[in-house]
Amino acid sequence: MKLKFVSDQQFQLDAVASITDIFQGQAVKQANFSVASTMDSGTQGELGYQTELGYANKLDLLDDELLENINRIQLRNGLPKSTDIQGRNFTVEMETGTGKTYVYIRTIYELNKLYGFTKFIIVVPSVAIREGVNKSLEIMEEHFKSLYEGANCDYFIYDSSKLGQLRTFATSSNIQIMVINIDAFRKSFVDPNKPDKANIIHREHDRMNGRRPIEFIQQTNPIVIIDEPQSVDRTDKAKEAIASLNPLCTLRYSATHVETYNLMYCLGPVDAYQKKLVKEIVVDSIKEAGNFNRPYIRLVSVKNSNGYQAVLELDIKNRSGVVQRKQKTVRVGQDLFDISGEREIYSGYIINNIDCYPGNEIVEFTNGTHLPLGMEMGNISEDDIKRGQISATIKHHLDRELRLVPQGIKVLSLFFIDRVDNYRIYDRDGNPHKSKYALMFEEEYSKLIKLPKYRTLFEDHNYMLNDDPDMVHDGYFSIDKKGRIKDTRGDTLADHDTYNLIMKEKEKLLSFETPLRFIFSHSALREGWDNPNVFQICTLIEARETLTRRQKIGRGLRLCVNQEGERIFDPQINTLSVMANESFAEFAEKLQSEMETETGVKFGFIEKHAFAGISYTDDSGKIENLGYEASENLWGFLLEEDLIYTTGKVKPELKEQIANDTFQVPPEFEHIEQEIKQVIRQSLNKLPIRNHNNEVTAQLNKRVYLGPEFESLWNRIKYRTTYSV
Repeated sequence: MKLKFVSDQQFQLDAVASITDIFQGQAVKQANFSVASTMDSGTQGELGYQTELGYANKLDLLDDELLENINRIQLRNGLPKSTDIQGRNFTVEMETGTGKTYVYIRTIYELNKLYGFTKFIIVVPSVAIREGVNKSLEIMEEHFKSLYEGANCDYFIYDSSKLGQLRTFATSSNIQIMVINIDAFRKSFVDPNKPDKANIIHREHDRMNGRRPIEFIQQTNPIVIIDEPQSVDRTDKAKEAIASLNPLCTLRYSATHVETYNLMYCLGPVDAYQKKLVKEIVVDSIKEAGNFNRPYIRLVSVKNSNGYQAVLELDIKNRSGVVQRKQKTVRVGQDLFDISGEREIYSGYIINNIDCYPGNEIVEFTNGTHLPLGMEMGNISEDDIKRGQISATIKHHLDRELRLVPQGIKVLSLFFIDRVDNYRIYDRDGNPHKSKYALMFEEEYSKLIKLPKYRTLFEDHNYMLNDDPDMVHDGYFSIDKKGRIKDTRGDTLADHDTYNLIMKEKEKLLSFETPLRFIFSHSALREGWDNPNVFQICTLIEARETLTRRQKIGRGLRLCVNQEGERIFDPQINTLSVMANESFAEFAEKLQSEMETETGVKFGFIEKHAFAGISYTDDSGKIENLGYEASENLWGFLLEEDLIYTTGKVKPELKEQIANDTFQVPPEFEHIEQEIKQVIRQSLNKLPIRNHNNEVTAQLNKRVYLGPEFESLWNRIKYRTTYSV
């Protein structure tokens, strides 16, 4: 199958235009320069020289003209106003899964079409992202050829053993795209006094007439695109390395910028979810009621100080609903139901006696439970938790296949693990064997597929094969010299083949012809790859959590595709289930916190420029934006009315007025009252996350559905309405 790309998604076109419009007024132009090359001049092997013509990007606009364009775009997009061009660095923020790679590749083609720019360098932080970008260039090539007829594009990954590619990069008049890791040209700036330690790209070469390879790049004045800049140029040395490319400008694309220069376009996480541009998140927690939820108690210590006391370790719920394991000092007569935050599982655990006699330390409860010092009750083993997560993932997967397989949609599930020997082990002779997670998976899978509700998957759909669990799961791991899988950091040379495999099989995995549906991957391989048909994500992490919640969901946010490679936009289909080993409230709260930390977006705050992008039609019929000055005046009105704090944080009074529709704007803003209210509502929105444990299945009442009342209603409305059950 081949993935098909949609060319008319407005949010992507807006992101492209937010960069290309920076150069409005620029004529289509290239600059030429001479490139000297060596050649064999005779039979005695003497070297002669010839000259080739090089092609470079050329910018005629002055900085003031660029800044005027920048401010116009920022006003249009309702973003903060820049006061200078900041070294021609421009930022685009797009939520994971919304197609930022597509956007910047299309921006390349548009910049070539509008202004004749031909030289582009994509700088990436890791092997994973490099391979992902290269794969995107490959699978999108046909799509862009159909959109931009006559635009010839060459792309390649920088390879220090193939320096001739840089000469071609400089001398070709086609669009040239080079993808390069920051480490391939950053080291020279770490220790400049040791030229033998420099990256090859910075070393002088005899066959290049004593020139350094990077000089070919510098003369082209390339447009540099940084993918994930928070990981690329976070140090001064990395910034020096980027500057050494002599860029015409630098375009920065990420969902989580640390430094923001000239923000030109912003599609944040809340907007992406509300506009249904990514999958909706559904959390299934094994720590919710009915899922390993037992009263955990451990007797830590006892003492006789101002009366008998004991220190107990309990699972306590805080005001936000988050359950955490904490130690509490208790006395006789206290009820663990109250101490635990009124958790029902602790009902009946009232302390009846505390014995502090040495060698006989014990706590007794009124329900007859006795707990000696150092002992615990109600704890769940880690393996039981992992088995529960695996089983829940398989069940979600099979339930989703019942719905989606008839619609031609392949379902994939992803398991992250932090130790590969939990999935596969080797005996003394080097023969591989399944380890505990693989065995748990096969046991739970074999058990679940025997349920009557899932039999149709195997009877009606050939791709589901033969009930053999060994056929449906596999792992993507790095391989050592002996061919064994191994643990890695995710950014080493050993990971190259792993990423290559993942990227090459991206489309293959989406096909029904491939029986693989459950993927195990090392938690270090967390960036730079995803698959649109990942519908379930489960992390089986033993040690300290190595993945943020955003990284967990990032591999499965993209909207799914069918067997024709067509994107599916139905929000009822596009949901991502996360098997969490924490409570729903804890997952939701921490994900929200990560969003604020990583994106800089503060939920419940209104910024002074928030209203600037509101558009309206003036008396002459011309469409205008409200503007920065009027936006600040409106923000000042909210402050004077005591509806926001000086930080911009919304007060409860404004929330109440918006909810009750009693908020009134000043008379001069009455013509855009609804637009102002909408901006305020957006500032109050939080990430919509569903709790799977709160969902119920509604049964169709056929007596109503097939009854005369429904038939009468249907006969009245059927000519202009459709319905589905």
